[in-house]
Amino acid sequence: MDRNPTHENAHYEIEVSGVRQEFEKKEGSFLALDTVNLNVEPNEFICVVGPSGCGKTTLLNIIAGLLKPTEGTVRVKGEPVTGPGKGKGVVFQQYALYPWLTVKKNVEFGLRMKGMPKAKREEIARRYIDLVGLTPFADAYPKELSGGMKQRVAIARAYATAPEVLLMDEPFGALDAQTRAQLQENLLATWQQERKTCFFITHDVEEAVLLATKVIIMSAGPGRITKIVPIDLPYPRTQETKLTPEFNNLKNLIWNQVYREYLEHAK
Repeated sequence: MDRNPTHENAHYEIEVSGVRQEFEKKEGSFLALDTVNLNVEPNEFICVVGPSGCGKTTLLNIIAGLLKPTEGTVRVKGEPVTGPGKGKGVVFQQYALYPWLTVKKNVEFGLRMKGMPKAKREEIARRYIDLVGLTPFADAYPKELSGGMKQRVAIARAYATAPEVLLMDEPFGALDAQTRAQLQENLLATWQQERKTCFFITHDVEEAVLLATKVIIMSAGPGRITKIVPIDLPYPRTQETKLTPEFNNLKNLIWNQVYREYLEHAK
């Protein structure tokens, strides 16, 4: 399924229409994305999976405004995306914290750039630091934190700027299994409270099924959307959700599709 048509009166949080992305290389042009169409409803938690090189990160960078597509358009809340900034919070696998700033000052950073008064930005920072469970470390510096704690700071910082959508590119990919499980539950709890629209890239099918309201499966390059799978598992979800037959049925369905894409590309 490659097309999710836009209806004139629909109010989508993210609209991707006819997006193609080519990159120029020494050996010629390389087609990373081929006619991607996708509509995301408000408050959805979308996870995108697919073989390596299928264009997942390229698509996220286009939605974030970090990359201009060769063809096609992207809108967030009805407004064309022309660059990074307003309305979009981005969390990458590398935490990108400022090492000379404390946890609180890192979370406040975007608010200070907006010119928000000190008392207000401190109040907002405290709220989100508490939400990700880091209140005892508010005055610590990044070098004093574990990898998982740094990523929680990055998530708190993204939420603090009140984005319409939260874009996350394999944010837990570099973490150990236990820390990853903890942050998955932490992110789910935060999302249930805040109900921000999330667009989350992962190579881990199990993680996608645990988090998502819908899983987008992409083909091996050039990237196209081949299937959209609704995840009809009730929230709140925990690590115990992974033990249910319903969870495993969905995981197997998606994994088989992703593996077929990989085999097709490997021919």
